[in-house]
Amino acid sequence: MVERGTSARCAGHDGAVKVRFGIGLGQAHVDPDDLGAVMGAIDKYDFDSLWVSEVLTSPGPDPLVTLAAAAQVRHGRRLGTTMLLPGRHPIRLAKSLASLDVLTRGRLLLVFVPGLAHGPERDAIGLPVSERGRAMDELMPKLRRWWAGEEVDGVRVLPRPVQRPLEMWTAGIAPASLRRGGRFGDGWLGAFCTVEEAVRAREAINAAAAEAGREVDQEHFGMSLGYARTPPDDAALAALAARTRGRDVDPRDLIPVGTAELRRVLESFIERGFSKFVLRPRDAGPWDEELAELADAVGDLQT
Repeated sequence: MVERGTSARCAGHDGAVKVRFGIGLGQAHVDPDDLGAVMGAIDKYDFDSLWVSEVLTSPGPDPLVTLAAAAQVRHGRRLGTTMLLPGRHPIRLAKSLASLDVLTRGRLLLVFVPGLAHGPERDAIGLPVSERGRAMDELMPKLRRWWAGEEVDGVRVLPRPVQRPLEMWTAGIAPASLRRGGRFGDGWLGAFCTVEEAVRAREAINAAAAEAGREVDQEHFGMSLGYARTPPDDAALAALAARTRGRDVDPRDLIPVGTAELRRVLESFIERGFSKFVLRPRDAGPWDEELAELADAVGDLQT
């Protein structure tokens, strides 16, 4: 990355941290021209990475296939996915992700999620909600051992990833998700939460890590932020309300409207020590125009 602006100093940290912005595709249909356009704009406007989220029942593309294709479009940017972990065969998953890291020359970024607990997505994942946490707790240590070259369950997985280790970040704000992040994760990417909720989540992850005799790098905490050009409609607000049920949060506070508001939200997270962000335009225009405007509004916050 080209260094821009001044170094951010974050509360709870000694010294400066690297603030980075990735660009998320969202859940809209993506064709080959879109993929080429967004990768070109990410490169042109000096964003850190492309991100593809996995929602099985959305029009959005499969993340592993998309990232493999994106790696051939541009060779200099990192490629991330917020992907489902439950419901996948452990050995097949270990080999697929290791192979993708090799084919992207060590540029793969991973965030594992348990998946939505409502709507058609709940059934499409193929594992009851009550069993997903246990499945993740069992699988994450196995993946780490396989990628380290160890034999697990009588099997070695080859090829090994280029990155050693290939880091596994977690997401989710439920207590069990935060404990998992502390026990097994290498970082945390929050979403749909306020700054204060994110700070409490980080504290819970750090406590769980300390209890497990390990540490999570304090630069490895960030947020995935969707932003919009116009206020969300009733359907979008209802979907957000479903995701935040039981929390004292106004869904309208979770989607910045306009790049000026997005900057304000980003600055509030950066001031509290969060440094890695995925920015997801909810109603993106042509990618070159979208990222030109975004770079003009927030690009100087990258360090």
